[in-house]
Amino acid sequence: MDYAAYRVYQLLLAWISSSVVVEGNLLFSIEIILLQIMYFIKTPWLQNVDSFLGRDVHGRIYLNQQGINAQYSGPKKDALAYVSWVREDLRFSDVLVQISPASNGHTFPRLKLRYKPSLVQLEGGISHLPLLDPSMRAEPLAPSEWRNRLEAVNNTNSSSHENINPSCILLDVRNGYEWDVGHFQGAQRPDVDCFRSTSFGQSDSEVIASDPLAAVDKERTDILMYCTGGIRCDVYSAILRKQGFKRLYTLKGGVSHYLEREGSVGWVGNLFVFDARLSLPPSTYKPEVGIEASTKLKGSLDNSFAKCYICGSQVCELRHRNCANLDCNLLFLCCAGCVKDLRGCCCSQCTSARRLRPVLTGNQRYQKWHNYRDFELQSR
Repeated sequence: MDYAAYRVYQLLLAWISSSVVVEGNLLFSIEIILLQIMYFIKTPWLQNVDSFLGRDVHGRIYLNQQGINAQYSGPKKDALAYVSWVREDLRFSDVLVQISPASNGHTFPRLKLRYKPSLVQLEGGISHLPLLDPSMRAEPLAPSEWRNRLEAVNNTNSSSHENINPSCILLDVRNGYEWDVGHFQGAQRPDVDCFRSTSFGQSDSEVIASDPLAAVDKERTDILMYCTGGIRCDVYSAILRKQGFKRLYTLKGGVSHYLEREGSVGWVGNLFVFDARLSLPPSTYKPEVGIEASTKLKGSLDNSFAKCYICGSQVCELRHRNCANLDCNLLFLCCAGCVKDLRGCCCSQCTSARRLRPVLTGNQRYQKWHNYRDFELQSR
């Protein structure tokens, strides 16, 4: 860590130590700020931290010499004050801020800061990638441009007997379980449940069926990449550029920005988010166009793709749950019947585990693991 990053680390630690924990009900005033900043600057300074002490803001801050990845939640007054404070720095004056509601208070338990060698986790790390070179990253497309491209791709595919457009690939650069609750129409499910293991476009020899970029023309094929907020696409596009792919495009601001601007046109299902809410319907971002936009592309309201992990039946709720077995904790989709039959577990083997947590109902989430550290299986 260089000196500038170290000073940021010290200042933000001071901020965290004096932050206020909410004890009241914020159901009517809470909003979440999704500040997913991937500004590739060598010394990410945040000055005058002391002027922001006392604000009721929770979240996660990851930083290193390559940039900042941060997500926050807070009451509207404090959240917007934070945005104004960040934009006082000229380097962040035009940062994209995405806002979505949270009806049950803070979506993060506290404010946490971590120095991470890699803001995006990939096998082998990302420190060797030329992330500071804009020419090595994909060209960002505004939501309206993405929508036009998406409609063109799907129109071509719908009229093709093979249902594939060889001149354009729609690439979901997320975890497989994120695709399971929602994705752009025409995007293939990622073959990994952890982005760290993603290897799209990196097979040099034989064609791999699970790799949509295997054997494509690297010079002429348009690769349309998308992820939740845009960060993973920026990083992975540098990898693909080094692999020789020429025509790379990303969705600026990610899916959340697209849903805010264009509604659910071309989107199927919900959007997986990495906070206490887990899953958000498109109407969360743009309620006024939710119904109208969802009818633009055939199948936008079709959730039949979402299957129960245990029995394979269609699920009614597009929201993951964690296995009740504390030592498993698998994130999975599950129908109401299997939740009841397996007591919130992902398989019959987990039902006999020593440390079982209670079955959660509704949109509840399990607390941190230490709350169940000494939890023993109760006789039923």
